[in-house]
Amino acid sequence: MVYYETVLPVRYYECDPMGIVHHSNYIRFFECARSAMMEAYGYSVQACADDKLVFPIVSVQLRYHRSLRMGDTARVTAAIRKMPLAKLEVEQQVFNQDGVLCCEGSVVLGFMDADTGRVLRCPEKFAAMLAAHLSDKNET
Repeated sequence: MVYYETVLPVRYYECDPMGIVHHSNYIRFFECARSAMMEAYGYSVQACADDKLVFPIVSVQLRYHRSLRMGDTARVTAAIRKMPLAKLEVEQQVFNQDGVLCCEGSVVLGFMDADTGRVLRCPEKFAAMLAAHLSDKNET
């Protein structure tokens, strides 16, 4: 398994008038963790763009447990349990500063050539990045 986590502050603009994080922002938190993971593991989103590779979202599934509020700190995790073939599934969770699970879900992404829009199998460079971190010490 490849595992990564990051910490994000909950900002004013992410909240509704009652100071509760709007449900749509959990998808943004997921995105931040996936992007930070790729950067940390050596194949940044910018490098993917340079390689003409994009990751279209195929599906997002979320389950909400508890609300984050303005001023909270979110710990966001991303886990990849298996090597992708044509789709990449990332399991994700959001916890508050007290370690309470607030949201969990999964994101399924595809691989696509940015110039042609052609669907691709998992590119070798991306697979190599994942394979290099399958036994990373940050795993759970």
